[in-house]
Amino acid sequence: MNEAEYTYIINILENGGIGVVPTDTIYGIVGSALLPSTVERIFAVRARDKNKPLIILIASYSDIARFDIRLTGRERRILNDLWRPRQRRKTSVIMPCAHTTARKWYYLHRGANTLAFRLVRTKLLTALIRHVGPLVAPSANPQGAQPACTIRQARAYFGGSVDFYVSARRRVCALPSRIVRLIDGAVEIVRE
Repeated sequence: MNEAEYTYIINILENGGIGVVPTDTIYGIVGSALLPSTVERIFAVRARDKNKPLIILIASYSDIARFDIRLTGRERRILNDLWRPRQRRKTSVIMPCAHTTARKWYYLHRGANTLAFRLVRTKLLTALIRHVGPLVAPSANPQGAQPACTIRQARAYFGGSVDFYVSARRRVCALPSRIVRLIDGAVEIVRE
């Protein structure tokens, strides 16, 4: 991707747009996690169950603090282990929202009063997050359909209902992330 294309995508995301990009697992529909209207648009485009929360992609631990979650030393050590570089299976971690701000983040947690995060290490996603902030990125498929493994398949699903497409120039068919829940300093596996 050249500089002009990258700047174009940044501008779209900063202004509430959405697009399909290769994530660290599979193709996803990305948009700003900080803009409720963007999150609602992703739910609509994917025909996603309105009660199903989204995973938030982050580039650093400091992004978690943007959602009013303060990590303890023990939680940080657990995350360091779960999010080690070069880990084969990517892991998303569910954490409880602060009671004082759960209402503020309702559009993300959908009543679960928890938020799920995944630290990404791909060059493109890390750069995008550093520019526009944390992103939501559910898989690039309508709910119930197979996740798109190619940009062509993603285009067949969504056509012009998203604002941009970024191709990995290869098939992207990895497993979705493992999901764990962090409760009182313990890890509970939700999806292996």
